[in-house]
Amino acid sequence: MKTFEYSRAGSPQEAVASAAVAGARFIAGGTNLLDLMKLQVMTPDALVDISRLPLDQVERGVEGGVRIGALVPNSDLAANPLIREQYPVLAKALLAGASGQLRNKASTGGNLLQRTRCYYFYDPGMGCNKREPGTGCSAQQGFNRVLAVLGTSEHCIATHPSDMAVAMRALDAVIHTLRPDGSERGIPIGEFYRLPGDTPHIENVLEQGELITAIALPPAPAGVQIYRKVRDRASYAFALVSVAAVVDVQEGRIASASLAFGGLAHMPWRDPAVEAALVGQAPSPALFDAAADALLQGARGYGHNDFKIPLARRTLAAVLGEAVETRA
Repeated sequence: MKTFEYSRAGSPQEAVASAAVAGARFIAGGTNLLDLMKLQVMTPDALVDISRLPLDQVERGVEGGVRIGALVPNSDLAANPLIREQYPVLAKALLAGASGQLRNKASTGGNLLQRTRCYYFYDPGMGCNKREPGTGCSAQQGFNRVLAVLGTSEHCIATHPSDMAVAMRALDAVIHTLRPDGSERGIPIGEFYRLPGDTPHIENVLEQGELITAIALPPAPAGVQIYRKVRDRASYAFALVSVAAVVDVQEGRIASASLAFGGLAHMPWRDPAVEAALVGQAPSPALFDAAADALLQGARGYGHNDFKIPLARRTLAAVLGEAVETRA
């Protein structure tokens, strides 16, 4: 591991000031960052410890909804009565991710920022544009079974590994931050992540030193909430395909649908065309197939991951079928 400077921030303002310089990174739980530092995939010059900042509460929002501090551990968030009652899709997604030990350490903000689990990103001996721009994407001609089929580019086919972020995408979360200049902003999660394009190393819209302070969820949506994760084994495995769904059926027709997908793209994936295909329609296998057509219109497999395309179709149909049956 490369040597680095270490400091502990006493306030959010101190944290952003310390991390505003190039080469500095925040550390909270460290469940992803420390692994990458040991492999020298990430080599920060300085770590700013934010783990003791007062950002660890789950509170009701002023206008309904909920505000989740960036340092709330994943295990605490999943067990919170308010989350379990009003946002069960989020609780289920959290419990589907990682192990109990990791959930005890992993923070809410850090979960949003975790890096891809692409094999080639983790191997400094292989070309990876995300790790080192300009070195190529070894995954496209290599073993790409767990990698993306949507939103890819010739420069990167990595996937985002978070389960929690998929649920938050379906719930229209807003990510609140503090900038080094002292200003604050709220970033809708749909605008937070970037597709790889020709700059896969730039994964989100955060500026250097910008600190996630909280995540806000709007009032609990109407309808059935479901999180389904398809993976190679039942414990501690990343999603091959996952679906976070909030579906409301009224008088035999789908009144609203919010659907986000994991394991398929560089970010938690949500396509308005999928939801538009469903809303106002009577549930049926043919309708679910039409929604899958909308989802997978631009999908592309790279050999080993070709199976993800029919798997996504079947998973979406199963989730929509469950939502309709539950509502009935």
